[in-house]
Formats: sequence, structure tokens, C-alpha cells
Amino acid sequence: MRNALFGIRWICCTLAVLLLGACRVGPKYKPPAVPAPPNFKESAPAAYSSAPPGTWHPANPQDAVLKGRWWEMFNEPELNALEEQLDINNQNIAVFLENLLAARALVKEARAGYFPTVTTNPSITKSGRGGSSSSVTSTTTNPGTGTTTGTTTGIATGAGSNATIVNIPIDISWAPDLWGRVRNQVRAARYNVQVSAADLENERLTEQATLAEFYFELRGQDSLQDLYNRTIAADRESLKLTRALVETGIDSPEAVAQAEVTLAEAEQAGAGVATNRAVFEHAIATLVGKAASSFTVPVKKLSTPLPPIPVGVPSELLERRPDIAAAERTMASANAQIGVATAAYYPSLNLTGSGGIVGSTLKTLFSVPGLFWSLGASASQIIFDAGLRHATVEQFTATYNADVATYKQTILTAFQQVEDYIATLRVLSDQTIHQNTAVQASQRYLDIATARYQTGLDPYLNVMTAQLTLLSNQLTQVTLQIDQMTAAVQLVQALGGGWDVNQLPYGTK
Repeated sequence: MRNALFGIRWICCTLAVLLLGACRVGPKYKPPAVPAPPNFKESAPAAYSSAPPGTWHPANPQDAVLKGRWWEMFNEPELNALEEQLDINNQNIAVFLENLLAARALVKEARAGYFPTVTTNPSITKSGRGGSSSSVTSTTTNPGTGTTTGTTTGIATGAGSNATIVNIPIDISWAPDLWGRVRNQVRAARYNVQVSAADLENERLTEQATLAEFYFELRGQDSLQDLYNRTIAADRESLKLTRALVETGIDSPEAVAQAEVTLAEAEQAGAGVATNRAVFEHAIATLVGKAASSFTVPVKKLSTPLPPIPVGVPSELLERRPDIAAAERTMASANAQIGVATAAYYPSLNLTGSGGIVGSTLKTLFSVPGLFWSLGASASQIIFDAGLRHATVEQFTATYNADVATYKQTILTAFQQVEDYIATLRVLSDQTIHQNTAVQASQRYLDIATARYQTGLDPYLNVMTAQLTLLSNQLTQVTLQIDQMTAAVQLVQALGGGWDVNQLPYGTK
């Protein structure tokens, strides 16, 4: 027993020294500096100096922060309800959530490398002899390594007697993390958890933005349908008027044919709107996890005003976009993998211990003489591997450098997208103001042409031309309204949707 206690003290002291002297190899991680411009060019006051009154502009002050439930800025109750369903039922989001849970499990797997492995291989051996003393030998083999861990010999005496040997060994094996291989694996796994968490948020933001875009597209189709319905009704009244004038001799049958052509073309175009609306409705159903066959969105014209959107400054994108966070955490994980590969250059130490109890009866099994133990240590070092370790380090270094380039490109793309959508919203707003004027002028043109036709001053061809001009301008007006709303959603998505990098988990609970 004294020897056993001495051996335990010795190995504990050895482990303490090893742990205190352990170090971590590999490069220290430091994110590369990416310069950010002080402001977005397209949101500067100079960009709006020549814009007409009423043109859209970013929210003032510009450093206001988007909230997580960003879609509520549109004040659309139906959209709010759909976004709530999406967060619960969207299957693409569910996939990324499971990926996050799998990444958390990999952290636990990596952390298991900090601790020793304990195995046991209990055995019971029964033997007998024919009339003289005999020797009974019991050998225990480690099932994991195939090596012999303990041999016990017992003596059975007496004529026709039987001997029973019970052996309960416990084997311990541990490789101290001298060079940080396990620590780098844990770091890489934790960074990968953060990558998965950022990917989840990026996918959630993408699905939310897609739903909002489809919603406004669908509402735009409702507006187009309403426009065609009103146009068809007006064309029918024109056709009635033309027939009446022909009957009174004021006009000719040619005018009736022209009016019939105008009505038929409007009816054909109006019927085609139903296809687009159905497609957007089906897409929304899939996003919110519903079967398209049992999902319906009530008809409602697009009347949502374009909200002011807080843009902020470019440097904030580094903290507010989940795809940038995912790229940066991927880079950190690749850096840790270089440390894992570098640790292979250094020797590894393996500490082993075995012990247990052996006996032929319960009394001898749990007695001091029934105890056995052994301690050992071994070290290994690769002397020649034909450049395998060097090639492995080069591989992970190249992967890290590629991730650095991806990170920088992601930031540049983010700057571009924000500038693009700010400019798009400003220009679309400017176009809408001019288009509203064009629609009003087209309506006056139609009213004048209709009045002159009724008095017989002008042919029906002038009325038909005015009708087509008004319809064309009204279609452009609705299209610009749809484009404005979808561009607003895309700008919010480009700004990160109110997400913040501080929401990333540390690694695992």
C-alpha cells in the first residue's frame, strides 16, 4: 500500500509539472485590418442636393440602429404575422440550426482530449484439478490496445477441488497536451460554432428578406390587377360610347373595331397577372413552412409608404453583418488548425496506469493483498515522415490565407451592396416623383381626347392612343413602387437587419 501511495504521488507531481510547462505552438491569431471609408458616398447630403422634394433619404440621424424585428418598420400586420411563422416553420432555417447543434457537439468531442481514457476488462476464470496441487493463471488483456495489462496466478489444492479467480482491472491512459494540440482543436471547434451561429443568422436574415420581397411583389401584383380591372372597365365604357356614336352616324365601324382591340388587349394582360400572383403566393407558403395547396394570402393593393432607413457608417458593417462575422470566425478557425498541424513536429508523451483487484473469494477480492497496480510513461517522436508534417502545415496555412481573402472580399461586397441599394432607393424615389406627374398628365390627355371624340372633333384613334399612354405610365408607376419596396428590404438586409456580432455564442454551453 505504501508503494502504491508513493507511485500515485509521483505521477501526480509529474503531471503537475507537465501541465505547468505545457505551451501552445502555432501562430497567434489577429484579424487582418480592413480599412473602412468614413461614410457611405451615396448617403452624403451632396447626393441629394439636386433631388426633387419628397425624394427618399436615409433616416436622420444616420447612426440610428436597426432593430432585430426590422420588418415592423413597414407597418404591415400581415407581413409581421408571416415573419413570425417563418422563424418557427422555415425548413432552411431548421437545417442551419441543426448544423449549429452539431458544431456544439464537436466542441465537446474536442474537449474530451483534455482528459484521460479509463477502460476496464473484468474477467472470471474457473478451473479444477484431478488430485494434486495445480497452478491457475489469469491474464487480462486491454481490449482497446490488445496489450497485456495484468497477470494473476492462483494456487488451488485438494483432490478434485475447483478454483475461481475474479479479476477487475482498471487501465488509465493519458496524453498531456504539451504543445497545445488539443487546445487548438478546441479553439477551432469553438470558432466553428460561431461560424455556424453566424451562418444561421445569415440564413434567417436571407429568408426574412426573401419573404418580405415576395410579400411586396405579391401586393404589387394585386395593384396591377386592380389597375387592369379599372382599365378594362373604362375600355368597356369606351366601346359602348363608340357603338352609340356609330349608331347615330357620328363615327364609323372602324372606331368600334379599334375599341374592341383595346379592350381585348387589356383583358389579356389583366388575366396574366394572376399567374405571377399565384407564383409569389406559393413561394411565401414554402417559406413559412406551409403546403402551397392550403395557403392563401388575401388580396390587398400595395399602399405601404417607403420608410426612412438608418444607414450608419461603413465601419459598423464589420459588427452588423452575420456573413462578415462568419468569414472572420472561419479565418480564426483556420489559424487554430495551423497550430494543430504544427504540434506534430514535437514529441508526444503518454502516461499509463493500471490497477485493480483480484481474488478467489469476496474476502480476498476486497483485501489489501488483492490489490495490484502499475504506472508507466512513454514518449514518441517522428524522425522521418517524407515531408508529411511540413506539407500539412503548408496546407492549413494556404487555407488560412484563402480565408483572409474571402473575409476581405466579403467586406468589400458588403460596402458595395449598401452603396448600391442607397443609390437605387434615391433614384427610384426620384423616378417615382416624375412618374406620378406623367400619370397625371396622361389622365388629362385622355380626358381631353375623350371629350373631343364625343363632340366629333377627333377620331377614336386619338382616344386609343391616350388610353395606351395612360396605361403604360400607370404600369410603370406600380412597377417603380414595387421596386422601391424590394430595394428597401435589400438595403436592410445589406445592413445586417439589426443583428450584432455580440450575439455570437462563446462556443458551447
